[in-house]
Amino acid sequence: MSAPCAQAAPLVRADGTPSLSALVVARNEAHQLHECLAGLAFADEVVVVLDRNTDDSPALARAAGAQVIEGAWEVEGARRNHGLEACRGEWVLEVDADERVGPALAAEIRQVIARSVHDWHEVPVDNYVGERLVRHGWGGSFGTSAVPRLTRRGVKRWGMQRIHPALAWNAPRGKGPRLSAPLVHHVDASISDMLRRLDRYAAAKATDLLAQGDIGTMRGNLRRLISRFFKCYVGRKGYREGGWGILIALCAGLFPLLAHLKARLEPERHRPQESPSPPPPAEGAR
Repeated sequence: MSAPCAQAAPLVRADGTPSLSALVVARNEAHQLHECLAGLAFADEVVVVLDRNTDDSPALARAAGAQVIEGAWEVEGARRNHGLEACRGEWVLEVDADERVGPALAAEIRQVIARSVHDWHEVPVDNYVGERLVRHGWGGSFGTSAVPRLTRRGVKRWGMQRIHPALAWNAPRGKGPRLSAPLVHHVDASISDMLRRLDRYAAAKATDLLAQGDIGTMRGNLRRLISRFFKCYVGRKGYREGGWGILIALCAGLFPLLAHLKARLEPERHRPQESPSPPPPAEGAR
């Protein structure tokens, strides 16, 4: 197995201001990749990492002027790290294919990186389910209202998990103020889509649990169901969203329990095929 790609040479702007790379990691997202990339034109370079892709995403990304890396990574953290290593900007903005950077956020990012003395900043998120903006109640590994996506090159590394990888920081200058303009996230198209996402998340988490050799206990995960529901619905004010808040809190609470049950009752379906470390190699040209 080959090593991860080497750190790319830095990208320098002619005017001396900090350079910015935008990183998109996707799999078979051709139906929304064009719109995502259109909002990243303000970046100095765009890197698109395509994992086990079978649709027209490579052609779409190259037509938009992006650097394309194709490969196969079982572990989410590994493919994200591969993309970070390929970025050459002094700052890196990570964006998923179902997210959109609007003009206000683009302008704020340029302003922040021009003057920031910190190593990273959170970006607020506006989460949409279909056409409905759902602001409250996200949490419990099922959604978030802010994400640590704007970072100096080299300060962030993702952990070797298949779902919701942990973050390790080499950031002596620490976290800066949260940005004000939101990243628009089309998180789910419908309730059915939300429930399918819950199933995908739980399946990936079950594989992680089996890989680490500790799937937890039924009692512990039942407690987490209750505590996560309460945190999302009450603490994070999901009650303001009516039925949507109840649905999100239920999914957040059920996520760890469902992962535990998948690992416990169907281990043959979720047992990892290979160790999640070291990172898988990339395949294909940039």
